[in-house]
Amino acid sequence: MNRRDFAVGAGALLAAGAVARTAFAQGSAISAAARRVWQRSVVLDCNLGPQISNLPPTEADIALARSSGVSAVKSSIGGFNASFEDTILEISQYQRVIEMCPQAFMQVRTADDILAAKRSHKLGVIFSFESATCLEDKVDRIDLFRNLGVRVMQLSYNLPSPFGAGVMSPPESGLTELGRQAVERMNAQGVALDLSHANPATTAAAIAASTKPVIISHAGCMAIHANPRNKTDEQLRAIAEKGGVVGIYDLFYLAPAGRQPTVEDYLNHMTHALDVCGEDHVGFGSDTSFGPFEITEEGRAQWAAETERRRATGVAAPEEDGRLPYTEGLNRADRALVIADGLMKRGYRAAAVEKVLGANFIRAFREIW
Repeated sequence: MNRRDFAVGAGALLAAGAVARTAFAQGSAISAAARRVWQRSVVLDCNLGPQISNLPPTEADIALARSSGVSAVKSSIGGFNASFEDTILEISQYQRVIEMCPQAFMQVRTADDILAAKRSHKLGVIFSFESATCLEDKVDRIDLFRNLGVRVMQLSYNLPSPFGAGVMSPPESGLTELGRQAVERMNAQGVALDLSHANPATTAAAIAASTKPVIISHAGCMAIHANPRNKTDEQLRAIAEKGGVVGIYDLFYLAPAGRQPTVEDYLNHMTHALDVCGEDHVGFGSDTSFGPFEITEEGRAQWAAETERRRATGVAAPEEDGRLPYTEGLNRADRALVIADGLMKRGYRAAAVEKVLGANFIRAFREIW
């Protein structure tokens, strides 16, 4: 089980009890203006496991997806080390669930599909990879997975791969010749290159090699909190200058060790990214469970086991220190509503908030796909 499998699986088990608590919790604290923006926006969470891990999905799963206000999610398939065969199996399972519930879910292959999901009140699912393990060293597999609907790929997880290096790799590791070929192939095939887990050397070289916009779907800002999973202003600016988008995540890397991050921490990262990149180049990618993480002894034990597995495989980043995978105040399915409200209370215009909630990533994907 990888981190996102854990988050999605745990969320599905708890969905029935979560729906009522999640969708309109804390409603009185949200401004009417923010609610209007959220309701009309095409909300795209650029790194979130969909609530479809049950087969078939339950009514509670479907209700939670609909109450979230999310039009589409980019979902990572294959974890950080799944084999080629296991990744194919996971894709087939996603497709089977979508086939069983066409009234609630749809696969996204084009930017117009995201808009269609909004119009039809469905949850669109964008297939993506965080790891390059399933590609092995075969660039041709980019074509295969693209034809299966995978529209976003990374060159590595936190460790080196045949294509590039992740944030826990030696500093001298970077984009390889095979990685340059992979970037070229992604550009040609219409696959978005995601550098969320890439180290600085790989990030710089991949941006330079790409002829299309490049994204960082889920990260934070190094200037706000120093952690290898957060990005420097130089990296943020380079993504924006390439026409790409940076998504801010909800994870504990937003705040110093020893405490859960808060909405204020989150907004500090988000507004810093907006200051550096501009309002056309920032979005959000939660990188947590669709519904609220239930803070129970069982949940803590499962998360501790997953953290230990990450440490044993060497992929854990600093400050994976026992904190749980959520941000206080955003531990809810309709977190985009809270983000909209927080940005508007900090003075951002409704048009800028709509861009952050989804329009920026949709524009980038239209240019790339």
